[in-house]
Amino acid sequence: MSLNRISTFLLFAVVAAAPLPYGSTNFPAIAFWCIALGIAAIAASPRGLRGGQFALLGVAAIVITACGLVLHEQLSAAPWFATPHPLWRETSEALGMPIESSGSIARNQPFFALGASLADMLALICSLIICTDRNRAHQLLKVVAWSGAAYAIYGIAAFLIDPTKILWREKQAYRDVLTSTFINRNTAAVFFGSCAIVWLLLLCERIRRQFPSRSIQWSWVLSWLFSEMPRAAVVAFSMLFVCLAAMFMTGSRAGVVLSLMMLVIAFATFFYHNLPRRSGVIVVVAVGAAVGLVLLQVMGAGVSGRFDLQGLADEGRLETYRSTLRMIRDHPWFGTGLGTFAWSFPAYRTANVSMWGTWDIAHSTVLELAAELGLTFAGLVVVAWIIALAVLVRGVRIRRRDVIVPVAALSVAVLSLGHSLIDFSLQIPGYSIVVFALLGAGLSQSFPSRRKDVTVGYPEVPHVEPAEISRQ
Repeated sequence: MSLNRISTFLLFAVVAAAPLPYGSTNFPAIAFWCIALGIAAIAASPRGLRGGQFALLGVAAIVITACGLVLHEQLSAAPWFATPHPLWRETSEALGMPIESSGSIARNQPFFALGASLADMLALICSLIICTDRNRAHQLLKVVAWSGAAYAIYGIAAFLIDPTKILWREKQAYRDVLTSTFINRNTAAVFFGSCAIVWLLLLCERIRRQFPSRSIQWSWVLSWLFSEMPRAAVVAFSMLFVCLAAMFMTGSRAGVVLSLMMLVIAFATFFYHNLPRRSGVIVVVAVGAAVGLVLLQVMGAGVSGRFDLQGLADEGRLETYRSTLRMIRDHPWFGTGLGTFAWSFPAYRTANVSMWGTWDIAHSTVLELAAELGLTFAGLVVVAWIIALAVLVRGVRIRRRDVIVPVAALSVAVLSLGHSLIDFSLQIPGYSIVVFALLGAGLSQSFPSRRKDVTVGYPEVPHVEPAEISRQ
């Protein structure tokens, strides 16, 4: 339909361009993406949706409604349930004059901070509706893959020419590592790790097309890779290497290690039905871990050096988590206000946290969400993510074709969630929009198109020798 063509174009354009303007962390960029994705959502036709997909939209509607309720309590001068933040009463008493109170520690800040979350939800809803069409779901994967490769090539070139700049601006930090168009190297690392996962799965899909037998002979695959690999597979392998190179050049410890782990898991998940039970999966994981360690030693000298100097954890970050937990304890139901962590944290900052720098982010998305919006809403978001991951796992198990889409969505979602437990990558719209678009496509394609698609595994096919395949 023509309306879905408009929505598809807008969604793909936003996904490809979101990382460009410094990770889209400034308000004008976020507002522009919200407008574009809002138009795409309005223009998208829901006719292709069926029962399970409508149920997922219902879950999204519940989360949006709950978020609206919390924001009402934080923004309203006459909230229904919440009590005003005590700081307003203390300030009024100190000044000796009446001050209109608010549930948020910073008046109206939750309204201005809503943009990033709104863009993520719009990307999820648009992708869920549009990617009921399997062809558009595959196109979205290619948009993510090629745009990620383009940012990786730019990042490597910019680092070699002048590593002190991001686009045309001077870097304020991370002047000795690659960040591409992102400000923070950790977000850049998981972005390129996510793109590497998509490229790896595109290469795996090519292998499956070449060797359609349920029981793949991996000796044939290796021979094909080193002798008869077609141009499309060569391109996928090259772009995978480029994204991996950019990822290692960021020097991010958690970003690199988690990305390598998810690359191995994505490969094993894609070929799960083609591997011997238990032993095959164990062998693939063991070999993948060995390859990852080799890559870490050969290409990740900066990452290994940071492990040697700083270890696995940053003490200042652990102290920040403890301080954030105290914030949650004092404001458990409706939080301190969306986007107000920078205003609330100084009162809880202990002497054990270094005085260097400004801690305006908790470095743990789930803790910051609970601190700003309350435990109830944070728990609802966690439940929604669990439902989404369960649907993706089911999609990986039951899909006969197009399994690449739920596998890509599941792998990238687990990577982003795991990293966001110890950092803030999902709070950067330039990355989170990509994640939520992939998530929507994976959820949409986790349901079979026809009743006969509801079959675990892949259909048996006659055994065909590689020479016969090449002649065909």
